[in-house]
Amino acid sequence: MSTPKFVIVVGTSAGGMNALSEFVGQLKTGMDAAVFIVMHLAKTSIGNILLNHLQPLCQLKCEIAADGAPIKKDHIYIAAPNLHLLVKKGRIILGSGPEENRWRPSIDVLFRSAAAAYNTRAIGVILTGLLDDGTAGMLAIKRSGGASIVQDPNEAEYPDMSLSVLDNMEVDYCTSLAQMGEVISAITQTIPQEIPAPNDIIIESQIAERVVVDYDHVKQLGEKSIFACPDCGGGLWDISEGGEGKSKMDRYRCHIGHSYTEKDLVIKQGEIFESTLWTALRIMEERRNLLKKVGDAHAKKGLSTVAKTYKEKADAIQIHVDKMKEILFATQQQI
Repeated sequence: MSTPKFVIVVGTSAGGMNALSEFVGQLKTGMDAAVFIVMHLAKTSIGNILLNHLQPLCQLKCEIAADGAPIKKDHIYIAAPNLHLLVKKGRIILGSGPEENRWRPSIDVLFRSAAAAYNTRAIGVILTGLLDDGTAGMLAIKRSGGASIVQDPNEAEYPDMSLSVLDNMEVDYCTSLAQMGEVISAITQTIPQEIPAPNDIIIESQIAERVVVDYDHVKQLGEKSIFACPDCGGGLWDISEGGEGKSKMDRYRCHIGHSYTEKDLVIKQGEIFESTLWTALRIMEERRNLLKKVGDAHAKKGLSTVAKTYKEKADAIQIHVDKMKEILFATQQQI
C-alpha cells in the first residue's frame, strides 16, 4: 500500500468522543490520505477504548499508532497513551519527551510534525475541547502552506480550542462537523506544490523528536524571558507567533523541551505554587514537632532553661504554620 499524499491531523479533548464519532463517519476510502488523532484524556488505555469505539463507525482502518510503522493511506492512527505522536515522511514516530501544554500526547506536537514533514499536504482539524493546545500547531500548519479546519464554536460542546485558533489566525474553514467530510474531500482533490516549512517549525519538531535538545537551537526560536520553566527550572524563551490580521500569541519553551501557551503556563505555575506551599507546610510542621520532642526530652532531664528555648522555637514556628494554612486556603480559592 503506497504512502498517502496527505496527512490529516486531528486534535480534540473534552467532548471529543462524540465529535470524533461524527467526524470519522464522513471519511471515505480513496482520499489518498492518512488520519492521525490526538485526544486529551487520562494516561491510561483510552487509546484502545477510542479505537474500539470508532472502528465500527468508519470505512477507514483504525489502529493505535506504533513507533516506526509506515504510514498507509485509508488508515486512522490513534495516539497511544502518554506518548507524543509525530509524523515523518512515510513513517510514525512515538516520543516520550517532555509534556507540551501539560499534555503528552500533545496536539501541538502532532500538528507541528505534520507541518514540518508534509507542509502544503498537511490538513489540520481542531474539534471541541478546553484551553488552547492545538493553536500553535495549527499556526505551524498554516505557515507551512497546509489547510486549517476548525469546528464551528457555536456547535462545539466545549468551544475553547476552536475559539483559541480563531483568535490567533485566519483559518481556511470554520465549519460544522457535518460538513467536514466534504471540505476534506475537496482539499485532497488537488495536489499542491510542496514548499519547505519555516526553519523554526522544523527545529521545534526536532526538539519533540529529541533530535535536538540544546541551548543553541532553542535560542533561535525567540527571546529569553524572565520566567523559569515550572517543570525543570530552566529558563523559558518567549516565542511570539501571529497569523495575518491577528493578535500576537505568546508561547514559552525551555531547552529541555517543555512548552506552554500563556494560559497553560499560568495553570502550571499555580499547580507548582500550591505544591510548593504544601511542601513548605509539611517541613515546618516536622520541624515544630522535632523541636517539641527535643524540648520535652530536656524537660524530663530537669534542664528547664534549655527546654524553654526549644519550646519558644516550636511556638514561633507554629505561628508560621497557622499563617501558611491561611495562605493555602486563600490560594485554593484563586487557582
